[in-house]
Amino acid sequence: MKGYWHIPAISVLFSAFTVIFDSIVFSIVLLLWLLYLNVTRRLGKIPLTLSLTAFLFFTVYFPPIEIVSSPFEPLEMSITGQIITPISNSEKVIQFNVREDKTNQLIKIIYFKQNENESDFFDVQLGASCHLSGEVSLPVGNTNPGQFNYQKYLAANGIQYEMKINSSQDMICQGKASKTFLYSLRENLKNYITEAYSDKTSAWINALVLGDDSQIPEETTEHFQSWGLSHILAISGLHIGLVVGFYYFLTFRLSVLTKEKAQLLIFIFLPIYAVLAGGEPSVWRATLMVLFVVIIQKIKIRFSVTDIISITFLILLLLDKYLIYHVGFQFSFLVSFGIILSRKWIGKDQSLFMQLVRLSFVSQMIIVPLQLMYFYAFNPLSILLNVFVVPYFSFFVIPFMFILFIISPIPFVATSLDWLFTMIHQYLFLLPLEVVNQLAYFPWWTGSLPAILVVLYYGLYLMMMYFVQKGVHRLAFFYGILVTLVLFFVAFRPYISPYGTVTMLDIGQGDAFVIELPYRKGVLIVDAGSGFTFETMEPSKTNYTRIIKPFLQYKGIREIDGIVISHEDIDHAGSVNYLLEDFDVNTIIISEYYQIEEGTEKKWQRNGTDILRLKAGNSFELSGSTFTILSPWVDKKGTNENSLVIFTELGNKSWLFTGDIDKDVEREIIRNYPNLKVEVLKIAHHGSNTSSDPFYISAINPTYALISVGENNRYGHPSNEIISLLEKENIHVFRTDLEGAIIYQFTEDTGTFYRFKP
Repeated sequence: MKGYWHIPAISVLFSAFTVIFDSIVFSIVLLLWLLYLNVTRRLGKIPLTLSLTAFLFFTVYFPPIEIVSSPFEPLEMSITGQIITPISNSEKVIQFNVREDKTNQLIKIIYFKQNENESDFFDVQLGASCHLSGEVSLPVGNTNPGQFNYQKYLAANGIQYEMKINSSQDMICQGKASKTFLYSLRENLKNYITEAYSDKTSAWINALVLGDDSQIPEETTEHFQSWGLSHILAISGLHIGLVVGFYYFLTFRLSVLTKEKAQLLIFIFLPIYAVLAGGEPSVWRATLMVLFVVIIQKIKIRFSVTDIISITFLILLLLDKYLIYHVGFQFSFLVSFGIILSRKWIGKDQSLFMQLVRLSFVSQMIIVPLQLMYFYAFNPLSILLNVFVVPYFSFFVIPFMFILFIISPIPFVATSLDWLFTMIHQYLFLLPLEVVNQLAYFPWWTGSLPAILVVLYYGLYLMMMYFVQKGVHRLAFFYGILVTLVLFFVAFRPYISPYGTVTMLDIGQGDAFVIELPYRKGVLIVDAGSGFTFETMEPSKTNYTRIIKPFLQYKGIREIDGIVISHEDIDHAGSVNYLLEDFDVNTIIISEYYQIEEGTEKKWQRNGTDILRLKAGNSFELSGSTFTILSPWVDKKGTNENSLVIFTELGNKSWLFTGDIDKDVEREIIRNYPNLKVEVLKIAHHGSNTSSDPFYISAINPTYALISVGENNRYGHPSNEIISLLEKENIHVFRTDLEGAIIYQFTEDTGTFYRFKP
């Protein structure tokens, strides 16, 4: 089997794809590939049998993500079980996982602190046996396309339920695990580094030495993600290599230990560091590979690097079947496989710079499908940026962080080097990265990625790299063109699709509609609401970052032709400024009587966004679709009453968007437009009984009613009176609080409504 272990590893990878995508396509592709290798005598019977066995075993072994979707009311109950994860103790909440004794199920335990200084749970430790009482419920799922699904995330870790503890009296625990000391030591080391160095320096030491990047500014983390640099923040082979180098220097090179004793002791030292570094899959991958190398050197058996990483891959999955769903695990092994399989081509060029270019090219191209699956975007320029950033971190930042970690007890030296690093890092990396992000960030927004395109991409990419290494440049170029065409097709699918959509997003108590015309001829947003902070009564960014922005990225939307703001209220306008920061917005459309703060208007104009003020009788066009303003005629001296009311036709249906108008305005619309008929009505003011006048509803005679409303909201929306009225008029009602986002998919002639939550 020497030299062939990558075949079973790839077979297991295909079994994972089969389970994750729930698609037999991957099984068929693998079987055809193994058959081809066998027929051409490139694969013997033993590797073939082992590969097929591994594929079948892991296809059954990998757990499909099962989400409990049946109704489940929160239930007060008591359980007994053992804590199986380290305690996550943040400023406001304490979390850990418990394996329940009777059912063997994993349950997420959550306790919200009563005050910041609370220390009631500090003695609760990993491995303790506990009796807990609290409210058991289903985790919150996503109610919008593209939104992070917390329920699915927990299910991918084997957790179906969570329990909220009300007080420390509801939990009685005894005992602890033997490795609790290491987790406590890690927390103490992080706190020590935070106190020993400045905030900027300690954030990078904790991230690159101890595996905790929570102190790195969110803006920097977002830049790393958008430029495909996230792998730098994950402790992996380079970090472990430096640790091993420091270890051998301090033990063997300084003659503290013999080489044999140093090798023996590393089996204790390296796993300890893996725990101290956070225990992420990338850490254990690198750790096991080093230990594997030491073992085979001792027993004098030769394995290739490809064999070593493949066996490590299989061992980790056998130890934890849920690892296959771990994003860090997926990225770490894909990059490692890609580099190892391409190592001969990378090392062919004598120029160090060209080797770095090739290394960056392979590292980025091998993970493109994962980037598109998780982030819906790919930036081709990230390949070039990695050429400069990876060496900077590899040869300066990461080694320097380890040096600072080691010399931290030496006050004067540590302080001086702290200042030196801060200055160098600020001017050589952080500021240039900000400039590059502003001037050269041109990603391909692709939206979601179908499984068949994942198979096609990797098939073509592997063929390209095969011919590259063979030196058959003409064929390599041909397959490279095909890979590029696949990416182009993914990015330009909306522009060749005859389907448009109207999506009423579930943002809670607020409005947000996204209209996409067929062939992506235009994108219009009608309202973009947000919540607000009770301390300052300013718009909260939560709805935008968790719902609106992910949805637009999921759809592959980068440019927005227009944003209609019906009126000034935060639940309709609160996310508009955030949209302008991240997306190209051509026009903002508001009422003639909309009150804009002077600073806000200047900010919109600085972004190159036009402001279009309209009133009743005006209209605007978007790629042939006409949107007519029916209200307001005059200034009604109230934000709700001055809401823009827009009439249009989409998918051969007439639509009316109404903001928060009241009954007086509704009756005025009927007087001014006595022949108005509407098939799809956006119910005004979230179903409040101050709107939806019976005469108005009867006059326009809608077939469908859309109600954007928060679940269990404090206003009692929608009113029972309004729901009864709509039922009496035989109007089909769609509600975001019950059904999540509502999607209307249409062509020029017809369309269909879909509920995101069936």
